[in-house]
Amino acid sequence: MELFPRITKGNPVLVLSRLQLCDLNLDHVGEEQKRQIQQLYLTYNSFSLFPTSICLLSNLEHLDLSNNYLTAMPEDITRLANLKTLVAKNNHFDETSFPKHFGTMHIESLNLSGNRFREIPRQFLKLSRLLSLSLGGNRLKSIPAEIENLNRLEMLYLGGNMISSIPPELANLRCLRYLVLCDNCVQSIPPQLSRLHSLLSLSLHNNLLTFLPREILSLVHLQELSLRGNPLVVRFIKDMTYDPPSLLELAGRTIKSRNLPYLPSDLPANLCHYLDMASKCPNPKCAECSSPCSSNPQSDTESEEESSVPADRLQRVLLG
Repeated sequence: MELFPRITKGNPVLVLSRLQLCDLNLDHVGEEQKRQIQQLYLTYNSFSLFPTSICLLSNLEHLDLSNNYLTAMPEDITRLANLKTLVAKNNHFDETSFPKHFGTMHIESLNLSGNRFREIPRQFLKLSRLLSLSLGGNRLKSIPAEIENLNRLEMLYLGGNMISSIPPELANLRCLRYLVLCDNCVQSIPPQLSRLHSLLSLSLHNNLLTFLPREILSLVHLQELSLRGNPLVVRFIKDMTYDPPSLLELAGRTIKSRNLPYLPSDLPANLCHYLDMASKCPNPKCAECSSPCSSNPQSDTESEEESSVPADRLQRVLLG
């Protein structure tokens, strides 16, 4: 194959994509050339079996097998001691496809989106160096509590599955910066997620959320929160459109948001009671949403906590 002579120390990348390959024969490639290959791209071919000749590339660091017809990974893949990135999107892998000792590898980034996983394989939960895990567009129904074992994880992408609940153990991923759970069936967020102090982005759009825990305010580095397509947002927008606040509520909001003093001698008893039961919106940047609500009176502690949140912390809150 004429592509192989181009492999040099300055260009250790081999691209063999869109060639309708169903096998990979490296017998005519010299040992020195094999050692030089660090990145291999075999995307959009016709592989139904993993080409075991790949395991002869002792210095391979990045392997992309996306858009093939693969159903299983052989035990030989564990021979790739230097492999850090494995991408195999849009194949036919499921939870039985990976060898027993796959969890001993030194992989840092694993992307298997668009496959047939119904659960996260236990081998994946033993990848102690894993920084990024992408399993979007599969058939996952749950997240195992053992996800906490991936204590170096910075990015977890599980969008486009059938996940209905989030285990509180997810909060033990203290390095997590990006959490994507969009397009699932999640009904509630465990308050323990407030311990994810490194989190920058939280994608929850198109789920079944009817409320968010107040503890979300403790995510001090959160910059983006995506909530569109949830019942809580749909109801919020509908209420704004079809149920505008009364003049009484607007006046009450003005008094509470500006901290205007009032005494029983100034107002009728029913208006004083109405103002006393006000509850403040948890959005620290909102100055217009204080409204009376007898179901959830706010404590002084909560008020102090909210007022201490930097006004520019949440850069994007996506509702629609």
